Amino acid sequence: MDLAELLKALSESSGISGYENMPAEIISKNWSKMADEVRRDALGNVIAVKKGKGHGKLLLAAHIDEIGLMVKKIDEKGFIRFATVGGFDYRTLVAQEVTVHGKEKLRGVIGAKPPHLQARNEQKKAYPEEEFYIDLGLDVDKVKELVRIGDVITIERSVQKLAGQRYAGKSFDDRACVVMLTHCLERLTEINHNLDVYLVATVQEEVGTRGAAVATYGIDPDLGIAVDVCHGEFPGVRADRGFTLGKGPVISMGPDTHPKILEKMKEVADEAKINYQLEASTSAGGTDAWSIQVARSGVACALLSLPLRYMHTSVETLDLADIKEGGRLLAEFALKADRQFVEGLPCF
Repeated sequence: MDLAELLKALSESSGISGYENMPAEIISKNWSKMADEVRRDALGNVIAVKKGKGHGKLLLAAHIDEIGLMVKKIDEKGFIRFATVGGFDYRTLVAQEVTVHGKEKLRGVIGAKPPHLQARNEQKKAYPEEEFYIDLGLDVDKVKELVRIGDVITIERSVQKLAGQRYAGKSFDDRACVVMLTHCLERLTEINHNLDVYLVATVQEEVGTRGAAVATYGIDPDLGIAVDVCHGEFPGVRADRGFTLGKGPVISMGPDTHPKILEKMKEVADEAKINYQLEASTSAGGTDAWSIQVARSGVACALLSLPLRYMHTSVETLDLADIKEGGRLLAEFALKADRQFVEGLPCF
């Protein structure tokens, strides 16, 4: 499978939190070629099942939604004021190209007051939220005919191939990890693995890990691994917060991670000569791991992360080698973890 092509297709599709149908359809069709079953639940999660020997149920989750915008007002001149859906840094929005998903798809640009027209004190500050607007190049009557309050807006950005296996684009958080799950699924078709694997492309993670909560409740797994992005190293990032691109995925250590799953992942990686990095993560929440961990009466859980530069911008940057290593690690874990391991999880 061409993982770079899948990454490009998912990244360039539109699907903010609550409106993930386009990337969900792409991944549903892809997974249907390899899984024993693919379905979508009431919230929109895509769930693929790859049967193993039945030694237990392993949930692998990566979210498919992206941060985006929503129309909140059309002013008297036809400019669109908007709200954010998910965690945007407004400083990254100036001069972005966007698509407004109205009665038809409309291309626009995000404008703001240029430096020539700013007061001297304004030039030293970030643009305030109320000064941002979208210009569709249409008069007010046409805008009001085609655009409604509540229409969603997505950033328009093509994936860029950089040097080596590096790529830059939007919504790699977390669709790059959905690609990692896909690579895992591809490898599972070639091996007789112990665990039944439930791969889930979760929805609405960026607004509260909602998809993971309902998917975990419905599947009722014996253990789960959330797969999300962490910060890659770049200028200005503390050494203990940034991880090296191209050196493998990052295994988290902390309250979200069951100690026996942690040790098993490290053991499996070492045996298979899979590159990985380690992160001490002591904060709660922020990824699907939290919702998996506290579902029902509790699920033994772990967090595997993909190093990513410039998170929550339209130029998120990664190394495809880390996606491949992460997919290999997840598949090897499903192969090596058995009934005895699963039954021993409650024994600390």
